[in-house]
Amino acid sequence: MKENVFVKQNKEKWDGYERKLKSINHLSTDSLSDIYLDLSSDLAYSQSQFPYARVTLYLNNMVRTVQECIYTPRKRNLWSLVTFFTEVVPRNVAEARNELLVSFSLFMAFIIIGVVLAHQDMKYVMDILGSGYVSQTLDNIKNGKPTDIYSDGNSSLMFLSIFWNNIGVVFRIYAAGIIPIIGPGYFLCYNGLMLGEFQQLFFNYGVGLQSMLSIWIHGTLEISSIIIGGAAGLALGNGWIFPGTYSRLESFKRAGLRSVRILSSTLPLFLIAAFFEGFVTRHAEWPNAVKLMIILLSLLFILFYYVYLPYLVRRDGKKKNV
Repeated sequence: MKENVFVKQNKEKWDGYERKLKSINHLSTDSLSDIYLDLSSDLAYSQSQFPYARVTLYLNNMVRTVQECIYTPRKRNLWSLVTFFTEVVPRNVAEARNELLVSFSLFMAFIIIGVVLAHQDMKYVMDILGSGYVSQTLDNIKNGKPTDIYSDGNSSLMFLSIFWNNIGVVFRIYAAGIIPIIGPGYFLCYNGLMLGEFQQLFFNYGVGLQSMLSIWIHGTLEISSIIIGGAAGLALGNGWIFPGTYSRLESFKRAGLRSVRILSSTLPLFLIAAFFEGFVTRHAEWPNAVKLMIILLSLLFILFYYVYLPYLVRRDGKKKNV
């Protein structure tokens, strides 16, 4: 049977299931069981005949929706929060892996562009970072304390200010996803350019490595969160312009839910990053080994949670659907 014939024969039935699943919490156990068995049968056939077709993804999403309702306890408790961060978020990150790759690639590309521009002419650094900030940083470098800017002010107030500011940055990137691709892309490119010029500023004056050991104590989690927020924004926009087998509105709603889940996972990261920036980065006198350990542990966590764990969830999901 050809794919279009298969879809035509079952479209009306699937539309009916979709309508029922919108009120899934009100369906009886028997109804859920019947829908699950029927959809699982259709999915098994589709996977065997059209493994890479949109209809297979469509059926897989519906089966997963029913599975979640059947196997997830209705009562919300602490365990449901744990499940959200250990299963739901990684699964949604796995579904948005292409957006995550695009977000990372854009950001890295403009970091490199920023480095090249800052290396060629300090005027670019002044334009992006502001002459006041650059002058203060240069004074700190001359005084032998290149990252002394992080030592100014009260630690607690700095912590709260940075946390609030970082949330604002990532939410603007995410909200820009309403303008598909272009919106998040602009903010990712701008922030990548700014980071590249900022970091190269220190290398231009021979204190690049010294600055990195301080800045990336908080920067590892902070910058990773911006990239993840960019991926969430891209996922939101893609749900609007690439609806697949869903209606455009339904696709946008699903993309919105998925992207908000991904975005919400960055809040703990920003909290920790703000704590590091407010209370830890200021201690330039700490041993380099301690600083490097914090940076590496932060990086390992990001790679584990946003790369390896989604890979495992996706791999296990494929096995269950075979």
